[in-house]
Amino acid sequence: MDIDHPLALLGGLTPRRFMKRHWQKKPLLVRRAIEGFASPLARADLLALASKEGVESRAIVRDGERWRVKHGPFSARALPAASRRDWTLLVQGVDLHHPAAHDVLSRFRFVPDARLDDVMISWASDGGGVGPHFDSYDVFLLQAQGRRRWRIGRQRDLSLRDGVPLKILANFEPEEEYVLEPGDMLYLPPRWAHDGVAEGECQTWSIGFRAPARGELVRELLQRVADEAAEETSPLYRDPAQEAVESPAAIPPRLQAFARDAVAAALKDAPLLDRALGEALTEPKSNVWFESSRVPARLRGVLVDAKTRMMHDSRHVFVNGESWRASGRDASLMRRLADRRRLDARELAAASDAARALIRAWCEAGWLHETGESHG
Repeated sequence: MDIDHPLALLGGLTPRRFMKRHWQKKPLLVRRAIEGFASPLARADLLALASKEGVESRAIVRDGERWRVKHGPFSARALPAASRRDWTLLVQGVDLHHPAAHDVLSRFRFVPDARLDDVMISWASDGGGVGPHFDSYDVFLLQAQGRRRWRIGRQRDLSLRDGVPLKILANFEPEEEYVLEPGDMLYLPPRWAHDGVAEGECQTWSIGFRAPARGELVRELLQRVADEAAEETSPLYRDPAQEAVESPAAIPPRLQAFARDAVAAALKDAPLLDRALGEALTEPKSNVWFESSRVPARLRGVLVDAKTRMMHDSRHVFVNGESWRASGRDASLMRRLADRRRLDARELAAASDAARALIRAWCEAGWLHETGESHG
């Protein structure tokens, strides 16, 4: 992607300018961000997705000041009628199940893949919404059907209403108001309060971003580092100078020092931590699975499956929670595959036998697909 090319998606801003001026700083309203955009998923398609195991979905119903939340999968009878006011169906991760949603998500790859999360689709009847709230992550709100009225504000008071099964702000203070129509889009940085209410039947696509908490990231990395250390042959604790003790329950200072040194040594291993991070960032969600397939004798080209998470750093290529050392021409090829999500026959021909064998194994696992196969 040319990050210096103006995009209608960003209101004529280049990706470079958008990231500098708006990203995590201030909202941006874009009229006709995607000219002529109309949702390719009807309400029936969303209901079908929400009925599946492994697809995260919620139904939110408002009765006056009372809110009810139900979690899927849903049968058709478990949801209110489309004609009933004030209810919303939320379907998460639609980009994993529908090519059009995956294509929309791909438009936002001027942000690192490590931050991209998913496309959530909100279908709402007239008056439907989830109440005034704020998110701890960036979000682009793309209108796909009908109209939705958004009120937004830099909320100072983040206290929440009591006794409500949603995180609804107790004292919402909107500063601006917009009505979005199909193709319009609103970007909101983290913690910008917003309240969207459907005006008639409507559908909104939320392009969300991952923002791991530091504690969560530390826990994940330490677990992976610990797993790595367990597989290695490492020195055992020895204490030939240990004396007899009168207080056997006291932990020996020498053992405490041994433990501190072991942890410090692991944390000083920057390549190990980098590898653990890449594996963590590409780990598929628990509801994602792949179907193995037969691969033709000669690959004409490959496409990365929509569900595959593939990234790279200066030493490694990461695919779906696993890592490979990469160097030389093959490293450039693998990084190109991760960045462009495809390779053609000419590019594959330039790969080493080992790299082609690895790509073939990924195809057999369903992580990649030979050109011409279904991949979304």
